[in-house]
Amino acid sequence: MYLRFVVAGVDDDSERGLGVFQATYNLRDKGKLYPYEEPHLDELRQWFNTHLEKPTRFTAAKPPYYRKRSRAISWFKDSAHEHIARVREMVAILENHGVPVRMIKADRIGYIVYEDEHQIVAEPFSDFLG
Repeated sequence: MYLRFVVAGVDDDSERGLGVFQATYNLRDKGKLYPYEEPHLDELRQWFNTHLEKPTRFTAAKPPYYRKRSRAISWFKDSAHEHIARVREMVAILENHGVPVRMIKADRIGYIVYEDEHQIVAEPFSDFLG
């Protein structure tokens, strides 16, 4: 089982639900975070930078990748308990600003382009509605 947390917006690249990382950073970049939320978000960002690998691919296309549109989206494995708990802290920040977040659970997520211990990145199948 894989988990993904999204808001109502749509990601320009994947054309799927906007993930909580980007949604939270958008709030920060617009200056909408409360003063106490900014250091908390920085701590979360630093934690993820240390404890979550940066995916090496976001497309199922053949090289050269830089010419291809990155349509893949990231999912947490349901075994990544600490990572999911930290994402829920980001969800709380978003919800504190009236941004509803929905959690998507799926077994069938698409064409896998990257995987590590905690996450999987996949180009969604055409019938995926998330």
